[in-house]
Amino acid sequence: MGITAIVFWILSALTLFSAIMVLVSKNPVHSVLWLVATFFSISGHYIMLNAQFLAIVNVIVYAGAIMVLFLFVIMLMNLNTKTEMKKNLWMKLGGVISGGMLLWILISVVRTYAEQSKGHPKIASVNTGEIGLIKNLGHVLFTQYALPFELCSVLFLSAMVGAVVIGKKN
Repeated sequence: MGITAIVFWILSALTLFSAIMVLVSKNPVHSVLWLVATFFSISGHYIMLNAQFLAIVNVIVYAGAIMVLFLFVIMLMNLNTKTEMKKNLWMKLGGVISGGMLLWILISVVRTYAEQSKGHPKIASVNTGEIGLIKNLGHVLFTQYALPFELCSVLFLSAMVGAVVIGKKN
């Protein structure tokens, strides 16, 4: 087993542990912090797949901006009160049924994939090629998709100006 496999398994274990801790934590702020750890470990997987741009965007957008919004919402909700809703029987039954259906779908996907790839194991190549590099993304974005890119930038600029105009006091 090489270093790549060891890093993959460490990141996978960290991702699963962090995701489980998001669900198990009683304090909502701790859940958000565990979710940030989950996003960082997923970004590690992106880096291993040579998709640096996705890793950077994942850290900036999700672990940065979205988690700050989650923290603001949690703080505004004032969840320090000890009132806890009683879960009725129907909610528990719905959770068990939806979890069972998810398990059933996952098992069928794994079986279908195993039947289709008999004798042809597919192994992901790590850090080979130039598929996920930022250089290639920038080249395609500014040559082949230059007009849609500029149109999106004008659209975002007009949305920001509109937000400022709407938010401005009389």
